[in-house]
Amino acid sequence: MANRRMGDIAEDLAAVVDFVRQSANGARSGEIAQALKEIPQRTLQRWLKSLVESGRLVQEGKGPAARYRFQSAVKEQKKTAAHQARPEEEKREEVVTPLSAESAKIRDYLRQPLRARKAAGYDRKFLDGYRPNTTFYLSPTERVHLAEVGKTKTGVEAAGTYAKRILNRLLIDLSWNSSRLEGNTYSLLDTRRLIEFGEKPQGGNMLEAQMILNHKDAIAFLVGAADEIDFNRYTVLNLHGILAQNLLPDEAAAGRLRSIAVGIESSAFHPLEVPQLIEECFNQVLATAHAIHDPFEQSFFAMVQLPYLQPFDDVNKRVSRLAANIPFIKANLSPLSFTNVPRSTYTDAILGVYELNQVNLLKDVFIWAYERSAERYAAVRQSLGEPDPFRQGHREALRQLVGDVVRRRMDRKEGSAHIAEWVKSNIAADEQGRFREMAEFDLLSLHEGNFARLQIRPREFSAWQIVWDNKELIFPAPEERHDPSRDVIAFWGQDRAQRVRCAISGEALDDHFHGDHRNRLEVFDENRPEIEDIAKRKYLSGQVEPDGTVLIRTADIPH
Repeated sequence: MANRRMGDIAEDLAAVVDFVRQSANGARSGEIAQALKEIPQRTLQRWLKSLVESGRLVQEGKGPAARYRFQSAVKEQKKTAAHQARPEEEKREEVVTPLSAESAKIRDYLRQPLRARKAAGYDRKFLDGYRPNTTFYLSPTERVHLAEVGKTKTGVEAAGTYAKRILNRLLIDLSWNSSRLEGNTYSLLDTRRLIEFGEKPQGGNMLEAQMILNHKDAIAFLVGAADEIDFNRYTVLNLHGILAQNLLPDEAAAGRLRSIAVGIESSAFHPLEVPQLIEECFNQVLATAHAIHDPFEQSFFAMVQLPYLQPFDDVNKRVSRLAANIPFIKANLSPLSFTNVPRSTYTDAILGVYELNQVNLLKDVFIWAYERSAERYAAVRQSLGEPDPFRQGHREALRQLVGDVVRRRMDRKEGSAHIAEWVKSNIAADEQGRFREMAEFDLLSLHEGNFARLQIRPREFSAWQIVWDNKELIFPAPEERHDPSRDVIAFWGQDRAQRVRCAISGEALDDHFHGDHRNRLEVFDENRPEIEDIAKRKYLSGQVEPDGTVLIRTADIPH
């Protein structure tokens, strides 16, 4: 544990607190250890003691039977003791999401049966009546408060600096919370394992996994292009294209404005239907948002107007939640990850905009959620300590150097030699030792959840991992089959405990193994050793498809 990075420790501490927070009746140390298997038992006990002493957790009882509860949950239980006669969900949400009198009226209206609520269509005046930097949804006091809460210690630095610093945590938090608000049932721990290690829970829903991975890619896009993103068509259309990937009945609708009529479940609201008006209003929403100076007003405007317009076939609210972070990423403010926002309260807040054109309830949710998110990242920042000025000064060089090792598929020996040579030629003599150590540390710390900061594509990272990890490929038992839909022979190899799917095209069999008009499986079996050897060479050189398959095409085989 002595060599663990402070960032890793901060993330693990946050994971402990998150697990306890999700446990309605608190959690014993044994239950936490079972869920967080990567943390040694003695280390966990030490952390639990520290979290109790710092006031973040409350301990009830002693010894192995002791339960740990989240501090605010204990306070909430005490506050709600006098409200036992009310429905449990109502009590919980009234406590965790403070509402103004105006917001309570909106919520009461929306709790009426659907037939008792007035039908409402898209009202263009709601958009036309907003004048950037003259009209405000947030009051001056609210904007000043949020600016104070959202401050970070980045100083004057490039756009996205702070988001990149907490990217690992942000990828997990925002992906999980935004997906949860859509009804996704993945737990925080499931989400973390999926994002960091690509592990799906047994029996997990494939659509839910896709939703989370799309969030991860969309957040990485925003952070990686922080100096380019804005409220413009490029950013918002591509944001939708990433978030909607593999989730829409019409795949071509991803990243395109809506041309069909849509309905809103359990709502009296009927969105705009004319494609020309949808495009016109979409451009107006973007132009208006772009013109707003205050980052918090700009963020909230996007949360109101983007879902109200429903510019896409689906995934509109997801787009608005991530787009709400554009001003914060660009201005190096604390991001908005929607931590602990109850789904039903958020849904009511959005419906209040749809059916009543009233923003008070959504504003209460926005301010409360931002306060909670900022508090969370302030704690992570405190655990991380002050930014290292040496790393800040060399961040571009580190990113380029480590990224080159990955993109050029260097193994450990080649990577070490390349770093040494590059440092010798490009870094001042008195800084070479520290810079080289930092570059090698960054390289060894790369994993699936943090390579986006290097501007590396997933396929490049997967190919490099094979070379870096010194992988092997053997074929212990024949197991081939003909896939006529793709005209390939699929067969399996083994890399230690991992099965590797391989395939050779029918064209390659015809061109190089005299397979014309013959049984594909027989041709494969006759030439098995040579075909397996080609697959092995491709695998070990990192030439794999995006899904990890080793596909042998006719061009891969020398004449």
